[in-house]
Amino acid sequence: MGPLQSLILLLILLILAVFQTVGSSSDYTDLVYKGCANQDFQDFNGIYKQTLKNLFDTLISQSSNTKFYNSSAGEGPSTINGLFQCRGDLSNSDCVNCVKKAPEMSEKLCGHSIAARVQLNGCYLRYEIAGFRQVSGTELLYKVCGSTQASGAGFEDRLNSALGEIVKGVGSGNSGFYAGGYESVYFLGQCEGDLNSGDCVNCVKNAIDKAKSECGTSISAQIYLQQCYISYTYYPSGVPTNNSPSFSSGSRKNTQKTVAIVLGGVVGLGLGIACLLFAKSTLKKKTHTYKYGG
Repeated sequence: MGPLQSLILLLILLILAVFQTVGSSSDYTDLVYKGCANQDFQDFNGIYKQTLKNLFDTLISQSSNTKFYNSSAGEGPSTINGLFQCRGDLSNSDCVNCVKKAPEMSEKLCGHSIAARVQLNGCYLRYEIAGFRQVSGTELLYKVCGSTQASGAGFEDRLNSALGEIVKGVGSGNSGFYAGGYESVYFLGQCEGDLNSGDCVNCVKNAIDKAKSECGTSISAQIYLQQCYISYTYYPSGVPTNNSPSFSSGSRKNTQKTVAIVLGGVVGLGLGIACLLFAKSTLKKKTHTYKYGG
């Protein structure tokens, strides 16, 4: 086999490796953060174990029909309340897969805690024993501020306009979910499914205020409150060609775009692999734990 044929074979193998790596990764089921109560169920292997299982089974069964559902299981002091919510742009099948993943993550990360919240990229699930003290709906649970700071004039005005679009969007009969773009700022906002329009708008406004105070001129941010969250990314040099932002990061279309971008040559392909590996390691480092009060 000649040098050219060897190079082509190597390129094909590397392309397949990247495609398999990206295609097999369900980004929407990746962990964003967890919250675990600092108290465990007493006698978990008795009634509480079965009650929690019944609750999870109910939530999973409803995830094929709706993006938000809350329910209870058990009776009296052993009652456990819980809910799930999927991101508004997830397909029904992706919502099911995401919600199925959440109880597994909850058990792995929080054990037998009497209350827990697991936030994945595409959905979140939380539960708490009856009588558990709730935090405020606008309590800041988790934040991610981009390390890159905006430079030059115009960023603040663009960002303010984009954030204003989120407020208008979630309050305009969109089921508390809105995603879009404004002059190279791409954004997303979502409220818990049982909030009315007014409370949803107020929650998102609180999230925006926290984004401004916590993240300043960062070109990207994710702000998670108890009952809503927002995220945005600003592209100062314009949106990357052939790789426009998408909030359905687990889609096969994005996988195909990623592979297409690195087809330019071996160097680009190697860089793509390095970036993927770095992104995975960085995500693990960003995993954050907080404790519920109770």
